Amino acid sequence: QVQLVESGGGLVQAGGSLRLSCAASERTFSNYDMAWFRQAPGKEREFVARIGWKGTITDYTESVKGRFTISRDNAKNTGYLQMNSLKPEDTAVYYCAAGDWSTNRRDYAYWGQGTQVTVSS
Repeated sequence: QVQLVESGGGLVQAGGSLRLSCAASERTFSNYDMAWFRQAPGKEREFVARIGWKGTITDYTESVKGRFTISRDNAKNTGYLQMNSLKPEDTAVYYCAAGDWSTNRRDYAYWGQGTQVTVSS
């Protein structure tokens, strides 16, 4: 059982940056692919970015390419999402997840509780 805890969310102006962290409770975190999803009010949870268990393969949804960077440090059992050039439409609760390489939330067995990101215009 892997427990995930996100941190780093907050309120930022458009064009600003935030770095989200996802701390895992178990060393087995390094055995899993990791992803970030987000959910805006009234919308379904959507895929944002994913990274392979080695940290060498990444993938992003089109709307964040060139602005967001996903990474991980398996020695620290921690994943990250660096978000630059933030836009109001990035406002959502951001969740980290651990599981199988996929953009489908159903393929991730472990989830954090979420962290709120609010981007003001």
